Amino acid sequence: MLKRLPLYPLTTEVNREGHLVIGGCDTVELADEFGTPLYIFDEAGLRNKCREFREEFGKRYPEVSVIYASKAYANAALERIFNEEGLGLDAVSEGELGIAMSAGFPMEKVYFHGNNKSQRELELALKWHVGRIVVDNFRELDMLEKLTEATGVKQDVLLRMTPGVDPHTHQYTSTGTLDSKFGFPLPLKERAVERAMKVRGLNVVGLHFHIGSLIYETEPYEEAIGFILKFAVEMRKKYGLELRELNTGGGFGVQYTLDKPAPPISFFAEKITSAIIRGCKKYKLELPKLVIEPGRSAVAKSAMALYAVGVVKEIPGVRTYASVDGGMADNIRPALYGAKLEAVLANRMRARDAGKVTISGKFCEMGDILIRDIVMPKLVSGDILAVAGAGAYSLPESMNYNAFYKPAVILVKDGRVRTIRRRETLEDITRCDIL
Repeated sequence: MLKRLPLYPLTTEVNREGHLVIGGCDTVELADEFGTPLYIFDEAGLRNKCREFREEFGKRYPEVSVIYASKAYANAALERIFNEEGLGLDAVSEGELGIAMSAGFPMEKVYFHGNNKSQRELELALKWHVGRIVVDNFRELDMLEKLTEATGVKQDVLLRMTPGVDPHTHQYTSTGTLDSKFGFPLPLKERAVERAMKVRGLNVVGLHFHIGSLIYETEPYEEAIGFILKFAVEMRKKYGLELRELNTGGGFGVQYTLDKPAPPISFFAEKITSAIIRGCKKYKLELPKLVIEPGRSAVAKSAMALYAVGVVKEIPGVRTYASVDGGMADNIRPALYGAKLEAVLANRMRARDAGKVTISGKFCEMGDILIRDIVMPKLVSGDILAVAGAGAYSLPESMNYNAFYKPAVILVKDGRVRTIRRRETLEDITRCDIL
């Protein structure tokens, strides 16, 4: 059990009672007080990761902005922390823009993404004076031309390019290949620049690419950077595009399991900044401002999820199932694309392993499996499981399947607890029904 601790938030430890502790708080007591499932963020670990990104990239490159990709988890309390730590924000919808507004986040530090932005969303982005709109397609350019003419706004934009790079990750988290719904594809990239440069209401400050998520090597980034810089030189000669900003997206790998470690942030920082510096020297370009957009890698390890074990079902000669009080409704990632997770027994951290068990959820799908065949102590009803790496995508992808109440989310630091999202109630999930 203890060997899995490095996968958990920074302040995680084990107390004298053999209970898992995070941020100075006993997880068994937290489960009793707040109920389960329960998502717990470690404030110290979250702030530490923000600083690591800023420091590792900042000491290698003259001008860097770190933009948190809020799709990983958008929460007003956390966004205030990101602002305090000097990060910007990446939003992809009216809802994510609205959460930023509710948190009092400086909208000039917001980058507005999305492959199918509506006119209303673009109107709000212009009204709220977002720092950058990352333009994805020609329809968006048409809408922005009309909206900027009508409002008199001069909007800074980046053009999202699809560099045709294979990031060697799962097909559902790969976004930089030619066959992608995101960005201007290779055959249309020049036409996109030509069209955007003619829109008087737009100030094209640079280019953007994002090749995917859960990437554990740097060659795809280096290849994409080389492609973009060469393209920028060509576009400067033809259309006068000045590459003042280069946004290389995010996608940095995260360690979810013991058998698949991820490189440190310093490794990505060194390779990415070196590739830009080397490429700019080759093409005689001024160094553009570098923007990175970590999402998962900023928050995944900063949280854990607690579940209570209910039914333990032994099928002789086949499998033992331990069902918990959550599952695919609060963490669909294992069912959606085979995500691998690790767990520990929070109330008996020093118990000896007894054999393999499959951690299943409580929902009416055979695919509702959180972890298949994990070696653990013998589980009994009432045990508390803590699942690592719960800070990214689990919560924003949660749902009300089987009328499930979405879980509470708390923030812990130095023995203090703050609720940053309350547990849903029956009133919440019936509020939109009309009799």
